[in-house]
Amino acid sequence: MGSRAHDFHSTAHFPKMMIPTIETERLLLRPHTVADFPDYQAMWSDEAVVRFIAGVPSTREQTWARMLRVAGMWHHMGFGFLAIEERQSGRFIGEAGFLDMKRDMHPVSTEGTLETGWALIPSAQGRGYAIEALTALIAWADVHFPAKPMTCIIDPANEASLRLAHKLGFREMQRCNYNGEVILLSRSETPPA
Repeated sequence: MGSRAHDFHSTAHFPKMMIPTIETERLLLRPHTVADFPDYQAMWSDEAVVRFIAGVPSTREQTWARMLRVAGMWHHMGFGFLAIEERQSGRFIGEAGFLDMKRDMHPVSTEGTLETGWALIPSAQGRGYAIEALTALIAWADVHFPAKPMTCIIDPANEASLRLAHKLGFREMQRCNYNGEVILLSRSETPPA
């Protein structure tokens, strides 16, 4: 009697997650593609973008791993980040979405929540794109994960992101240690008027 061989390359074992595409007035929030990689790498290697996130520009290899992590998050968790494309120009301007990173944070963690994040290229910042994208993504999450708490972590010096998080209904829970001090924020069901 022979053993049954498994085809581990088959997609039958791992059904594809339907990654949404969301349109807003000015933006197309869509799955990342390999064609995005040059722009994605340029964004994550820009010191102005990473200043409050990692503090150090990403290498090409680190950026590729980040992009693959996005696809893996959708596959395993049913949520993740979407590329942000400016509808008028068709150019990649950033990404936003949700993570569950199993971070080594102390004294509390974002584990088990929809950790909300965003990053935009410098020329797209300050134009209302982040709030437009995140409002659409939060509406999507409210339908697909209504019982899952929503959090974000922000560097205390990142005043623009703290203002944006506040507009979206996030409130400070406490200060934590994650590669330095960060502010852990949580969002209630209803954002402020």
